Amino acid sequence: MENVQLGDDVLWAESLKGDAEAFGLLYDRHRGRVFRHAYRLTGGKHDAEDATAAAFFELWRRRERVRVVEGSILPWLLVTATNSARNLQRSKVRHRRLLAAIPRRSEAEAELDPAHSNHDFSMTDEVAQALAVLKPLDLTLVSLVVFEELPLPAAAEAVGISPGAAKVRMHRARQKLKAALPRSFHHVHSPALKGDPS
Repeated sequence: MENVQLGDDVLWAESLKGDAEAFGLLYDRHRGRVFRHAYRLTGGKHDAEDATAAAFFELWRRRERVRVVEGSILPWLLVTATNSARNLQRSKVRHRRLLAAIPRRSEAEAELDPAHSNHDFSMTDEVAQALAVLKPLDLTLVSLVVFEELPLPAAAEAVGISPGAAKVRMHRARQKLKAALPRSFHHVHSPALKGDPS
């Protein structure tokens, strides 16, 4: 396959016929964007790499059910990466709770344990906790519309709901985030709290 400018819909159709080069072109085209999206959600390079790999693995594993949105495979990949990142974060929360239940070691030992390090998290605890109050579908919509700046209709199609339902869910998600975040975050740290997307 020589023309790398072919649309996602064409490359995906060729991939479904067993064209590995076409699938490789899709991977090369979207891997960076999916990784940046996953990194924004997880705050860590390794977790972002895992979520990215999971998204492309699921793209092939669930190929019969993949939804191409407006000629692009990217929205489906972003939804899947969001779910993978969310599952990774849940695992980390469970791991932290387990560690908290274990009798504490000396501070010197704890500082050497990467499980106690905050250096691989770019998202503040307040924002992470606020996002955690959202339902999975609402978190996905917020991720697509706010972080990835997809138009609301495209995000709605990517998750399989109507634009009207997506608008209602975004409004409710915004209200939940406002309630969960400290007031100081409302105007500076959270673009998700701004007006309804068109």
